[in-house]
Amino acid sequence: MYKWLSCFWILFLLVSCNLKETSRQLGESSVGNSEYPIQPVNIQQVQLTDAFWLPIIEKVQEQTIAFAIKKCKEEGRFDNFLIAGGQLEGATRGTMPFDDTDVYKIIEGASNSPISAPNPQLNQLLDSLIQIIKVGQEKDGYLTTWRTINPGKPPANWVQVKEGKRWESLNMSHELYNAGHLYEAAVVHYKATGKRDFLDIALKNANLMVKTFGAEQNQIQTVPGHQIIETGLLKLYQITGEVAYKDLAKFFLDNRGVARDRKLFGAYSQDHLPVTQQKEVVGHAVRAVYMYAAMTDIAAIMKDTSYLRAVDTLWQNMVEKKMYITGGIGAKHDGEAFGANYELPNLTAYNETCAAIGDVYWNHRLHNLKGKAHYFDIIERTLYNGLISGISLDGKQFFYPNPLESDGLYQFNQGACTRKDWFVCSCCPTNLIRFIPSIPGLLYSKGANELFVNLYASNSATINLKSTELNVVQETNYPWDGTIRFTVNTAKPYTFPIHFRVPGWAQNQVLPSGLYQYENPNPSFPIKIKVNGKATAIDSKEGYLSLDRRWANNDVIEIEFPMDVKLVKTNTRVVENRGKVALERGPIVYAIEEVDNQNNFEDIAISGIEEFTIKSGEEHLGSINLIETATFTAIPYYSWSNRGVNKMKVWIDKK
Repeated sequence: MYKWLSCFWILFLLVSCNLKETSRQLGESSVGNSEYPIQPVNIQQVQLTDAFWLPIIEKVQEQTIAFAIKKCKEEGRFDNFLIAGGQLEGATRGTMPFDDTDVYKIIEGASNSPISAPNPQLNQLLDSLIQIIKVGQEKDGYLTTWRTINPGKPPANWVQVKEGKRWESLNMSHELYNAGHLYEAAVVHYKATGKRDFLDIALKNANLMVKTFGAEQNQIQTVPGHQIIETGLLKLYQITGEVAYKDLAKFFLDNRGVARDRKLFGAYSQDHLPVTQQKEVVGHAVRAVYMYAAMTDIAAIMKDTSYLRAVDTLWQNMVEKKMYITGGIGAKHDGEAFGANYELPNLTAYNETCAAIGDVYWNHRLHNLKGKAHYFDIIERTLYNGLISGISLDGKQFFYPNPLESDGLYQFNQGACTRKDWFVCSCCPTNLIRFIPSIPGLLYSKGANELFVNLYASNSATINLKSTELNVVQETNYPWDGTIRFTVNTAKPYTFPIHFRVPGWAQNQVLPSGLYQYENPNPSFPIKIKVNGKATAIDSKEGYLSLDRRWANNDVIEIEFPMDVKLVKTNTRVVENRGKVALERGPIVYAIEEVDNQNNFEDIAISGIEEFTIKSGEEHLGSINLIETATFTAIPYYSWSNRGVNKMKVWIDKK
């Protein structure tokens, strides 16, 4: 693994920096994440062996990270830190005021990568990148390289500069957005490696923020344009116990939509109403879900019921009226934004990859707070469809938008009908890098003495509950097969419940709302479950099959979810999908692509009486399951546009 980590790279970065590695230990107390009643099982306790997810994660680790580092070098991302610190000469390189965050996100993804396979070269590379970042940080902690290099000349013409001062154009300068990604990456790096060099950089910057922003007379009383600093500050609070970080995050949220002595940024930035009064998801979808995630943190940490009511209302609006069948969100190219209720176009759908990632982060928090399976129904649908569609099968090309139809011609600024190897705004590729290696951390959650099995993928995990330690082994060919074998081994026989999520699709529910419905639902609850070979009848509660028993070594649970091809129809208020259906099997949404249906693509229609055949494999698309009928072939949506530019559609005419 990691063959790309050549000595050349290590030497280049070390020589460019000419700085030494630090090895201090964190002195602050750690408060963990105890405010949430349910805790995710740490990625370091989960050894993934899955035939679906492991190759994707390894591709990111072995190919995508290297490719992104190469692109960041070519476009001057690393040089900007060195120029800001006076070790190189020149003007700001790159085109976006948030180019710094690409480096942070690469570090975040790479920090999780060696957990299952320790790699000294990768650790050296991370150390070198962190030292480069340190060079670009100003003495008081400020860190946004373009403003340090030339405060009067932003790299994007939509950042308005008057006097070249810090914080003067927060709607679009991304100074606080840069800080948020810095904090998030630094916390992940510290947790993964135990080193605090990157965390020290983040804390120094956060202390500047605490001094600069707030309600005091000598402080700036405004909010960031692009949210994420809020969740970053809350993660710093959780790892250090420093209350000032939590309070500043709450200040930023409380003052959103409140005019005071400033001009509001508007609905685009969710700055049109106080956050607790917002009832509809609007504006830039990535900004929105990052903010909703932070609001959920506040609801959990501070037991704030007004925040909880607000996120519940916003979530319901999104799931009932503004979510695509793929889990994608953000219908409009204009403003990368949510549309009106039921505005879900296909050809022009935006569905930014970053928005899908942010929505997973938000739903994961909601599950940690409430323990309801339907949050993981959203996560699963998004993961298998509208999120990994954002990266090509070779890990070197990307989608920024993820439309549900392509005519082979229509283009957005960031592409639509074909994958790109990079973007002028490269937030999506590096966001995939930071997110995909963390997927094993979604599989399990735990209470004090209960275990939640949220996603199905082959793995071995060691889990510490309050009163016992257990090892669990999952064996499955999910998502192509609905059979799961789950083996439990405990340090000693002990009684506690294990909750196995019943996917919404296995309960005839597309989304936890009425936005979509199955035309051919399964009979009521056809799920089979055995414990140590004996059939067991169990009711579903909050979307989970709960087994509360005395567990001992080699207890085996076998679950079988039926995987039939299903036809999905949309609420008739979605005008574009009237008279059309989509195909699903298990958690996978399917699409038809012209390359498989060259003679009849435009004429394909579904009668509802077709005989669907499942065919395994496709030469150019890896180990996938195709759906075939006498007249057409369908592929998993996430795998489209890996065989050149051609037409595609998810929603198919109904005869």
